[in-house]
Amino acid sequence: MASAEPRPTAAVSTYGRAVVRGARKVFLVHGAGMDQSIWTLQGRFLAFHGWNAFAVDLPGHGRVRNQSPLESIEAIADWLAELVASTGPEPAVVIGHSMGALAALDLAARHPGRVERLVLLGAAAQMPVHPELLALARDGDPRAVDLICDWGFGSRAHLGGSALPGAWLLGSARTLLLRGDPRVLAADLAACHGYRAGEERATRVGCPALVMIGAEDRMTPPRAGTRLAGLLAHGSSVVLDGVGHMMMVEDPEATLAALKRFLA
Repeated sequence: MASAEPRPTAAVSTYGRAVVRGARKVFLVHGAGMDQSIWTLQGRFLAFHGWNAFAVDLPGHGRVRNQSPLESIEAIADWLAELVASTGPEPAVVIGHSMGALAALDLAARHPGRVERLVLLGAAAQMPVHPELLALARDGDPRAVDLICDWGFGSRAHLGGSALPGAWLLGSARTLLLRGDPRVLAADLAACHGYRAGEERATRVGCPALVMIGAEDRMTPPRAGTRLAGLLAHGSSVVLDGVGHMMMVEDPEATLAALKRFLA
């Protein structure tokens, strides 16, 4: 067993699996206002099929809600670079969603030795946030969460949509977002809105990269994901039908299948 573990200031789930020396590493990075729980199906599969799978709570989120959030995409990328390094010198596969995708992109561009492969879900080179949503989030108004949930899910999820009988995807997402500190959500949205280096960073990424696109994504529309994939030297894209921005929970099986094909 490996002796290296992630930094104690980071809350990381390995899904109950011990870190195995020599196994490939994969880091899963959540989006704005969320936490590692969004990766439950994909992370558990990877952990139980030969990977050292680390699902991360970024500072201020999940089990480290007592910490201050990182206030820029670059700061998140630098934090991730240290976290990956703390688990050993080998590079990792980094999988990011939304804000986490921007951070993963920035990480791969500025810390190329840390990233073996890159997977970006619900991603675009730029993710501007509507001024009214920014203002609601700054004020701690719960309508910010309602807007995110409304826009973040495809049509099927608005009618229930969960693979778990009786569960409601929008309700679960709303509960997750409201559980956190509203100031953290505001900081996350501001970080996404303020990031303008995405196109330049994408042209610097040298590793294989996959952009996963929700056909009904209204936050990072399919054309934006396709454009991002085209900027990556070794980029490809896959479109998942019937889902929006939250594809890993809207259709976890299709998301996992695309990951498995890319990582095989």
